[in-house]
Amino acid sequence: MRLLDALTMSLGALVANKLRSVLTLVGIVAGVASIIAVMTAISLIQATLEREMSVLGAQTFQVQKWPAGGFTSDAERRRAMRRPPLTLANADAIRSQVGTVDLVGSEIWDFGYVVEYKGEATNPNISICGGTPEYPPNNTHYVGLGRNLSPMDVKSATRVAVIGHAIAGKLFPFSDPIGREILLDRRKYRVVGVFDEKKSAFGGSFDNYVLIPVTTFLDIYGLTDRNGMSRSVNITVRAKTPELMQAAIDQTRQVLRRMRGVKAGAEDNFDVYNSASLITEFNKMSLGVKTGGFVIGIVALVVAGIGIMNIMLVAVTERTREIGLRKALGARPASIRAQFLLEAVMLCNVGGVVGVLVGFGLGNLVAVFTHFEPRVPLEWAVIGLVFCSAIGVVFGMLPAIRASRLDPIEALRYE
Repeated sequence: MRLLDALTMSLGALVANKLRSVLTLVGIVAGVASIIAVMTAISLIQATLEREMSVLGAQTFQVQKWPAGGFTSDAERRRAMRRPPLTLANADAIRSQVGTVDLVGSEIWDFGYVVEYKGEATNPNISICGGTPEYPPNNTHYVGLGRNLSPMDVKSATRVAVIGHAIAGKLFPFSDPIGREILLDRRKYRVVGVFDEKKSAFGGSFDNYVLIPVTTFLDIYGLTDRNGMSRSVNITVRAKTPELMQAAIDQTRQVLRRMRGVKAGAEDNFDVYNSASLITEFNKMSLGVKTGGFVIGIVALVVAGIGIMNIMLVAVTERTREIGLRKALGARPASIRAQFLLEAVMLCNVGGVVGVLVGFGLGNLVAVFTHFEPRVPLEWAVIGLVFCSAIGVVFGMLPAIRASRLDPIEALRYE
C-alpha cells in the first residue's frame, strides 16, 4: 500500500504540473528516440543485407582472387593484383580431389553490355556470366522457364543463354522467349531459359544478367579483359551437407595451395568466403555506426537527466511546506525520498515510451522509400527504457535526498 500511495502521489504531482512535465519530457524523448531510430534503421538495413548476402546458401562457399570485403589499403590492393588468376583447371582439381563437395561451379563475369531482339534493346548495363550448370543451385537463383545450361553446352561451347527476368520482361513482354535468338554484344545466342525474378532491396542487378557457357565466354572474350588484365575464375563450391562446410573449405584450401605453389607458412593467394563470413564482415563495419548512435543517444539522455534534476530541485523548493506537513504527520524520510525518486523515474519512463514509439517511426522511414522490410527491434526498446529508469534514479536521487532531509519545523515555516 505504501508503494501504491507513493505512485499515486507521484503521478498526481506530475499531472498537477503539466507544462513543466511536458517540457521536461522533450529531452528524454529526444534522447531515446535518437537511440531507437539509429538502431532501428541499422537493424532494418542489416536484416536486408544478411538476407541478400545469403545468396550462396548454407552449404556453399566461393573461392576468388579478390578479397570479398574489398580493399582496406593500397598495399592490400597491390598484393591482390599480384595474385595469379584462378583457372578452370583449379575448379577441376577441386571437383576431382575434394571428397566432401558435390557441386563445383565456375564463373567469369563482364559488365556493361546490351541485349537486343527485333529492334528492341536493353540499357547498356547487362552483365555477362560465363558459367557452368552448377551456377543456379550454388547461387540460389533458379531457372523458372525453360532449362538450365547443360554439360554438353559447356563441352561444345554452344551459343545458348539463360536470361534474367528483367531482360525477358523488356524484350519479350507478350511472347515466350524460349528458342528465340537474341543479340548479346551483337552476337547471336539462342535463349534456352529464363531465371526466376530475384529483386534486390538495394536496386542490384539480380535480374539484369545473361548466363552463357563458360567455354563460350572464353572463346569470344579470351583470358584478358578490356583493361588488359588476366581474367580470374570465381569458383563456387557446395559441401555435401552443412556440417561438412568447414571440412570442405579446409580441403579446398589444401588442394589450391598445393596446385598454385603456395609455400608452407605463406598466406593464401586466393580468398575463400561464404555467406556467414560476409555477414560477419558487415557486422564489424556497422559496429562503429551503432556505437556512435548509442553514444549520441546517451549524451542526449544525460543532458535530459540534468534537466530533470534541476526541475525536481525546483519541485522540492516549491513543495517544502507540503514535505514539512507530511513529516509532521509521521512520514519517514525513506517515504519522502521514494516519492520524489518515483516521480523522476516515472517522468523518464513516460518520455522513454514516447521516445521508443517516435524512434521506431523514424527508423522505419528508410523502409517507406525503399524495398526494405520494416522492423521493430524490441530488444532496443527494452534497453532504452532501462536506461530511462537508470537516468531517473541517478538524477532524481539528489532532489529526493534533499527533500527527505528537510527539517519539518523549518519546512512548515517556509514561505
